[in-house]
Amino acid sequence: MAVTTLPDQALTDFLEHLEVERNVSHLTIRNYALYIRRFISWFKAQGYNDLKQLNPEIMRKYRVYLARYVDEKTGKTLSKRTQSYYVIALRSWLKWLVKNDAPVMHPEKIDLPKPEPHQMKFLSLDMLERLLAQPKLSDKTGLRDRAILEVLFSTGLRVSELVSLNKDQVDLERREFGVIGKGRRPRVVFLSDEAAKWLGRWLASRSDNWKPVFIRLSGKQPDILADGEEMRLTTRSVQRLVDKYARRARLPIKITPHGIRHSFATDLLQNGASLREVQEMLGHKDIATTQIYTHVTRPRLRQAHKKYHSKVD
Repeated sequence: MAVTTLPDQALTDFLEHLEVERNVSHLTIRNYALYIRRFISWFKAQGYNDLKQLNPEIMRKYRVYLARYVDEKTGKTLSKRTQSYYVIALRSWLKWLVKNDAPVMHPEKIDLPKPEPHQMKFLSLDMLERLLAQPKLSDKTGLRDRAILEVLFSTGLRVSELVSLNKDQVDLERREFGVIGKGRRPRVVFLSDEAAKWLGRWLASRSDNWKPVFIRLSGKQPDILADGEEMRLTTRSVQRLVDKYARRARLPIKITPHGIRHSFATDLLQNGASLREVQEMLGHKDIATTQIYTHVTRPRLRQAHKKYHSKVD
């Protein structure tokens, strides 16, 4: 039996499919809901009420709408990358509808926007040392933040993976632990001696029994018997603290938690790790994603060519 093609109910059914059958993360579901709801609002505003009415010409007009959209709060337009997120979500929705025999436009008829050149920011070891030296270790907040920065650089965790960590996951003796990353793919990450030291000091400073590894240190405190879930640090909080310390260190580039992840990968490659090894440690599904680090691999390829290529006089 085909699923409904009425937009609102079709979206509800799709999001439930992602949650129950695909086991997709809550963050991904939230983003898909945001992107698709914007399309539904626009679709209805054009006078349409059934996805069977969607065709390439309507889709073209929606793409023009995205390209010209201006955020009322910031006054900014959507980047090509953000426009791609909207289109990817819409294609995934239509793909699911087609798979369930709904008479809607095939998603293959929708092309993705050409992406903007990706500018990757990463830290040199000198800049990284300046960043790590910024938290004031005389207070608990500084101790927590130093542990956060050390763990980010040691493991290459995404910020969402970092804030999701629970204390029972982390093995300070073996200095490794498992995480469930993007696309629900499991992988093992490793702690350096420095990261293990600072993480151990941070955990030892706590007297609570709360589950999260990284917690906020201000605001309303929950019942001491609770699991402390509402105390878990948010991704936005980690982004803000990284930005704060980067500005305090007077770094020449704007750095984010994802920039520290790039720095982790760059450091591995510069010290001899292969792209395949870095792919596994970053949790990339496709090695093509890891190949953005050509700024590191190209000099090594040139050296290998010079060393090993036959020379003809």
